[in-house]
Amino acid sequence: MDGETRTCDSIYTSNVLRAHTLTVLFILTCALGYVTLLEETPQDTAYNTKRGIVASILVFLCFGVTQAKDGPFSRPHPAYWRFWLCVSVVYELFLIFILFQTVQDGRQFMKYIDPHLGVPLPERDYGGNCLIYDPGNETDPFHNVWDKLDGFVPAHFFGWYLKTLMIRDWWMCMIISVMFEFLEYSLEHQLPNFSECWWDHWIMDVILCNGLGIYCGMKTLSWLSLKTYKWQGLWNIPTYKGKMKRIVFQFTPYSWVKFEWKPASSLRRWLAVCGIIFVFLLAELNTFYLKFVLWMPPEHYLVLLRLVFFVNVGGVAMREIYDFMDDPKFHKKLGQQAWLVAAITATEFLIVVKYDPYTLTLSLPFYITQCWILGIILVLTWTAWRFFIRDITLRYKEIRRQKQEHKYEKDKCLSNGDGHSSIMDEQNGNKLRERKL
Repeated sequence: MDGETRTCDSIYTSNVLRAHTLTVLFILTCALGYVTLLEETPQDTAYNTKRGIVASILVFLCFGVTQAKDGPFSRPHPAYWRFWLCVSVVYELFLIFILFQTVQDGRQFMKYIDPHLGVPLPERDYGGNCLIYDPGNETDPFHNVWDKLDGFVPAHFFGWYLKTLMIRDWWMCMIISVMFEFLEYSLEHQLPNFSECWWDHWIMDVILCNGLGIYCGMKTLSWLSLKTYKWQGLWNIPTYKGKMKRIVFQFTPYSWVKFEWKPASSLRRWLAVCGIIFVFLLAELNTFYLKFVLWMPPEHYLVLLRLVFFVNVGGVAMREIYDFMDDPKFHKKLGQQAWLVAAITATEFLIVVKYDPYTLTLSLPFYITQCWILGIILVLTWTAWRFFIRDITLRYKEIRRQKQEHKYEKDKCLSNGDGHSSIMDEQNGNKLRERKL
């Protein structure tokens, strides 16, 4: 999933592909126009509107795949990542359109995508009876555990496996995982979906699903970092087994870059890492709040498509952010996909704020507010100590050490008699100046 230094042959191949795709785009546009002229246009306004929007999006995607700027990844093909960049633009435009609708119109607009949407949905409460072993149920004492084992358990595992491949850091992944559980505790008075049993939070989510996904992701990263990246053309491989292996490896990175975030090395990197964690948590919360305000069931295919979308664009965005932080002289500005991901996350949050401000303004319980205030104070205190107070203290100690070394060398010269004559001359000169004055 990482970039490569392109050779002249690869640039030539890319240009040829762009030319061929432009030809396909021209043919597709002509075919759409030809079909429109031949067939009798239906008198269904909603159907014609949907068909026109879909055709417009397809033409835009074809144009973007050929003409958009390449990102940092080149496998399986740069056109694949250009496609997701264009999908990001389409999704952001869709979010802006939803943002400018009334609450009722925005919810009813979802019916044009799926007629089953636009209906209020009951929120499922995962809390309630939190006994792991229920002696009152003689048929199945572990029924509370089996009730929690739904389709979201493997979704949690695969989700965190892919997030680990994006972030490439164990500590950041664990911090985001634990922080989100704290957010669920804090916001369960707003969304009943956040209400879970303690063992569901910490055993099933953090340790089993998230922890196992992070562990498998780190093992995959270790394998990718040790793998030898030596590529050979498909037609230069003599055996069919070798050709099939080369086709499979086309979906692996061309080369590998290990992410070393080093958040404590500078204030800039510390603020960048904090910003990444904040955007990750906000995007996770948007998943639940968007379902709540737009009346989408958790198992709806749009929810799954959004997660697939973020997996693809998130990996590119993380690589662009790391390149910008690690080598700002070469990467003078943040990448285009990173800006789009930030804009999409912010727009989703604005939709939630507009569509249901009452839920968001439900005040936190007092003890939760105290915990968050204490946590923020600790983070700010550590930041001030690490990047300001500590640096001033170290600078003062260094100056003091240099003065002591200078004084020691001066005393050593005096004790050896090397600097006696110069010091006496200096004292005599001072006396003469005093007499003149």
